[in-house]
Amino acid sequence: MPGTPRDLHTTDNLSSARDDARAQGHRDHPYMPYVPASSSPFCPVDVNPEDLTWAETVAPGGYTHRVVARGTRIRLEDTDGEACAHVLLYNALQPRERYNAADTVKIPWQAYLTAGHPLLSGEGRVLATLAADTSGHHDTFCGTMTTAQTVAKYGESSLYGVFPSGQELLEQGGARHGLGERDIPPSVSFFKGVDVAADGALTFNGGAGPGAAVDLVAELPLIILVANSPHPLDPRPDYVSGPLRIHAWRSTPTRPDPESANSTPERHRAYLNSTDYADSLGL
Repeated sequence: MPGTPRDLHTTDNLSSARDDARAQGHRDHPYMPYVPASSSPFCPVDVNPEDLTWAETVAPGGYTHRVVARGTRIRLEDTDGEACAHVLLYNALQPRERYNAADTVKIPWQAYLTAGHPLLSGEGRVLATLAADTSGHHDTFCGTMTTAQTVAKYGESSLYGVFPSGQELLEQGGARHGLGERDIPPSVSFFKGVDVAADGALTFNGGAGPGAAVDLVAELPLIILVANSPHPLDPRPDYVSGPLRIHAWRSTPTRPDPESANSTPERHRAYLNSTDYADSLGL
């Protein structure tokens, strides 16, 4: 953390060790959770700080995890245009129900994410809705970089090293919730996009630049895992990643709306499934 070097001789007894530890409570860092969330120095202008339930800046090559209530609105912001947020969602009450990339593409009949797109589980329920989007550069196909891919490209990969893989970061976050390696499916990626050609070839199309943001609304209580690491198709030889800012606050879940311009029978049924599940539990 920034600041003057610590005196190595100030912790040689219990009293000085305690004083030294307490002195660290006022130190700051550019990449950290803000506790309480209302203390965030970057609170969105359209949000009351007292409504915040989560505020954090995730380091390049870092990860985070959280349990959020149904109806929570989560804003991810690519502050300098170099973040890539690989996100996994789990039903917090039954974590075996998790984000399913195939259904997320199939149910809306659309592979390119934009505002209004539901993120589905394999149970046919909407876990979250992409409620707002100023980026337009996302990916539902590639997932994050595996450890093997990271080693092949950068020469090494370790969780606390210079080149952590997205796979390792998501596994570490999942472990905090009792999830193992087999519980980590392909993720959805925000802020770095991929185009699909007629023959199925994938082309990396980069990001939208500094300040792009997406809002997710939790349609069920969720475990959220986030790895902030390079996209697998990023052609640059260096391990390029930038800060990822997260704010979440109390909001309301999306209701089924058959009259919506974006509605389809499949989409409407998925929201009905989520609402029915939540209502059966009194959520």
